[in-house]
Amino acid sequence: MRLNYRKLGQGKPLFILHGLFGLSDNWATVGKMLAEHFEVYLIDLRNHGSSPHSDEWTYSVIANDVLELMNDLHIDKSTNQQILLGHSLGGKVAMQFASMYPEKLEKLIVVDMAPKDYPGNHPDSYRDGFIEKLLTLNLAEMKSRKEVEAELKKIINDNATIQLLLKNIHWTALPAPLRHHPQSLSEGEGRNSQILEWKFNLKVIAKNQDKIGETFSIKNKIDTPTLFIRGEKSNYILYSDITEIKKIFPNSEFKTIEDAGHWVHADKPEEFAKTIIQLANS
Repeated sequence: MRLNYRKLGQGKPLFILHGLFGLSDNWATVGKMLAEHFEVYLIDLRNHGSSPHSDEWTYSVIANDVLELMNDLHIDKSTNQQILLGHSLGGKVAMQFASMYPEKLEKLIVVDMAPKDYPGNHPDSYRDGFIEKLLTLNLAEMKSRKEVEAELKKIINDNATIQLLLKNIHWTALPAPLRHHPQSLSEGEGRNSQILEWKFNLKVIAKNQDKIGETFSIKNKIDTPTLFIRGEKSNYILYSDITEIKKIFPNSEFKTIEDAGHWVHADKPEEFAKTIIQLANS
């Protein structure tokens, strides 16, 4: 699958994978900081952002998408010079990739995610029937982003999550036979013959939500030098997890960023970028 991506800067390739319901734009701020030191690739995973949708959605399939992108870009196939960074869901994809294609990587960075099963939907703010609640929203009947925001506030208490979701809606043209239907006229934003839609593939995500919390398939120990970054306020990587992580990633280090939650890169972008730059120079 041909993934959508944005390229920033020059230097050693650094591929960044977002989390569930995320997209490459979420990493624009940190990406610009890192672009002073790396050739940064901000990627939309399948069923997210501007990348294609598919009914097939497993960690190994998504990891193969990343491999295809690397190969299409003709990035130094003879040596393992690239760094792969993944946050949350993207962290599991990155670990899956390292398990399948360790020869492709110089270093691995996993942000606020451990190689273990997480019960229920994830992350924490997406539990308690969150996905089911999103399925009840009919974006096609809504006439503006403000209307979508108002409906999201009825089912979500966290403003950061609401803003993340609002980045995931876009106007799309109605099929030709429906373009003159009265509901296709959108007030407030001057849209005609268009409807609002999610950028992510909500139906496929909902269908596979029980698999999201499961860990990736581990073939062997992963010797790739790996940095696990956790937010101090997050409970995704517990201190009690470190022993088990070390069994799978014997060449791993851990960094806790103070006063940051699950979205470490958004809560503390400068400190986060500095941590990545230090790793590359170590």
